[in-house]
Amino acid sequence: MSKARYILVGGFLGAGKTTAILKLAEHLKAQGQRVGLITNDQAGGLVDTARARAAQWPVEEIAGGCFCCRFPSLIEASQKLAAAVHPDVFLAEPVGSCTDLVATVAFPLRQLYGADWRIAPFSVVVDPVRAARVLGLETGAQFSEKVVYIYRKQLEEADLIVINKCDLLADARRAALRDALHARFPRAEIFECSARTGAGLDAWFARLATSEIGPRAAMDVDYQVYGQGEALMGWLNATLQVSAPAPFDGNVLLTDLAGRLRAQLQHALAEVAHLKMTLAPGPDPLAIGAVSLVRNDQQPELTHSLLDPLTSGELTLNLRAEATPELLEHVVRRVASGWLGIKLDITRLESFRPGQPNPTHRMEKLE
Repeated sequence: MSKARYILVGGFLGAGKTTAILKLAEHLKAQGQRVGLITNDQAGGLVDTARARAAQWPVEEIAGGCFCCRFPSLIEASQKLAAAVHPDVFLAEPVGSCTDLVATVAFPLRQLYGADWRIAPFSVVVDPVRAARVLGLETGAQFSEKVVYIYRKQLEEADLIVINKCDLLADARRAALRDALHARFPRAEIFECSARTGAGLDAWFARLATSEIGPRAAMDVDYQVYGQGEALMGWLNATLQVSAPAPFDGNVLLTDLAGRLRAQLQHALAEVAHLKMTLAPGPDPLAIGAVSLVRNDQQPELTHSLLDPLTSGELTLNLRAEATPELLEHVVRRVASGWLGIKLDITRLESFRPGQPNPTHRMEKLE
């Protein structure tokens, strides 16, 4: 039997990794290949997992830390998928606030499990507006320097840098960003695409399908600064039961709720990294609405639409921002309580800061 291909797709929060990975999964399925997905977060209850299941993909979720700190869990999840669906390709999406994934995940996968899997080059997906601000090309709301340190390190370790959402940029802005990335990170191969429209994806997909991660040294990482940067981020996952005496439009609820959260966070000077919500009216995993917000100065975007009005459902909320967990919880509780005619009951809420990263393995180089 041929070895399965193992593809890691990283990138900062809000880059559009999940949308890109789901498009890649569709592409592989159309070629007759079996696909298994692995999602990852600092806590359980992921919108990304709900989206993958809504698209009917076999998926395992790893919570409680990044792949680097939960490497045995990553292997266990991979082996579960292997036993259940025998994937030809594994697609794994690490936590968006993590870096040093080549040395702590890709290299160990190649060294310890190279007999089972072929490890593809490491991709890092970027939101072009956020990337342009980090590189100093454009002005706008920005994270503090220690958070930006993580962002830059993600780009530094990339084999492939994927500029996503290119449909949002004029040609001149896109060219300027590409030139800046090439000058700053000359080792990486750069791709331009829109996961939402599908434009430009084929070249990236072909590269992933035909090459493997090669010998090289790991980058230098200051784990003290890295840990301090992660600790500046607030993390909140919540589940809410939604009910109303009369049918209502769930899509309007999602966009209005995201807009109110955005306004409150912007007023508190808390820069949003990513806000994602799904609303499921029943047990059918295909029937969900979903909304996304990746910056304070962006309007919420409805990414999945509900077809029919509803009177009840379950809402899953994932919020990441540079703010204290206490502030995030205060904002979510305040916004959830301010509705007329629709009741939002918080049944589960978890808010925290990520802990100091402590990788299971770290390899300085791959021979």
